[in-house]
Amino acid sequence: MNAQSIKRILTLMIAAGLVIGLAGNVYGETYPALKGLDSIKAVVDFRNPSAKVAAIHLDLLHKTYKDKNLTAVDSTPDFVVVFMGPAVKLISTSREGVSAEDAKNLDAIAKTLSAMNKDGIRLEVCIAAVELLGVDPATILPEIHKVPNGWISSIGYQLNGYALIPDF
Repeated sequence: MNAQSIKRILTLMIAAGLVIGLAGNVYGETYPALKGLDSIKAVVDFRNPSAKVAAIHLDLLHKTYKDKNLTAVDSTPDFVVVFMGPAVKLISTSREGVSAEDAKNLDAIAKTLSAMNKDGIRLEVCIAAVELLGVDPATILPEIHKVPNGWISSIGYQLNGYALIPDF
């Protein structure tokens, strides 16, 4: 190998190192709020009653969980979604009285929740809301853990350092 080839290889290696180094800084500079953090913990109080909006929000939440800005801080962020209020109707396998459009959105929700669960996002449902709204607990999607009271669960997560994300 001649001196010029070695010089080119070294120049490329230095350039690659700079690109990689600067890429890490770009994420931190994009979100100053993430600076200095070493872990990411969030609990989502999910009460959105619209199948269409819920499908969009859950997909966005899943993308947020995998976002490079968060994974640069914590390779496995700790996310929990607690379904409460009218949102409990969106996580049932029952399609009784549901429009064709809503059924399509409910299928998208189920698919997203399955993927979220596989990626490590904990999913919970408030059984008090399930019972109050007449949803059969046996129809709740299998990935979702049943808790007696979603508020108690949400309180516990927040007191353990989880940031609250309300989705109503």
